[in-house]
Amino acid sequence: MARAETAAAGEANGKGAVPATQRSLAYQGFRQQIIDARIRPGQFVSQRELMELLGMSLAAVREMVPRLEAAGLIRAVPKRGLQVAPVDMKLIRNAWQVRAMVEREATLHFARTAIPTVINEQIAAHEAILARALAPQADASLEKDAQAVDWGLHDMMVDAIGNEILSEIYRVNSLHVRLIRFDAEALRPMQVLPAMREHLAILQSLADGRADEALDRMMAHIESSKRRVIEVMTQAGGHLPA
Repeated sequence: MARAETAAAGEANGKGAVPATQRSLAYQGFRQQIIDARIRPGQFVSQRELMELLGMSLAAVREMVPRLEAAGLIRAVPKRGLQVAPVDMKLIRNAWQVRAMVEREATLHFARTAIPTVINEQIAAHEAILARALAPQADASLEKDAQAVDWGLHDMMVDAIGNEILSEIYRVNSLHVRLIRFDAEALRPMQVLPAMREHLAILQSLADGRADEALDRMMAHIESSKRRVIEVMTQAGGHLPA
């Protein structure tokens, strides 16, 4: 991927065209805005607002928009502009179904191929987050660090398959999941403890060589994360559109 972008950046793309690196930077900037919760589900935004938000040229933003539309991250609404994907039950069902399908294969592959050192490093990282979450004093960076460890494990397991197409599908779907999670503000602080404990149970099964148990625990983890999202969002909003 990086080699292709580097090559594309050195080529002429035609009059007025934006180098592939600029389009990629604009997309990565948009992705980071979702991760940092600066872009919200259902939000309306103009191309010029995106240009200012991302610090990119208007041409780069314009060429990024079709990619975002194809990924289902934004949609054009007549007379209103661009809308970030709103959260409804259909989006939640679809996003978590994709997670389950991809991570089922990823868990089984990881169980076959992961070396003990990697698994033990992950266990240590999760235990460190869990200890911080259980500490009596406030920890301002806990949530951000916990998300990095949480998503880092899932991304690593999917990437270990070695299928770039599958990894890209998973990354796009992860943005949908993050949009949903950031919409449920009350959910974020309360999800650290169960997420870390569920991850540690999965990792322990992997460390013990129990692939089927690890898979069962991963599927239960994905289902419980969906249930936590639905419960909190329903309590906060009273109703989720179908």
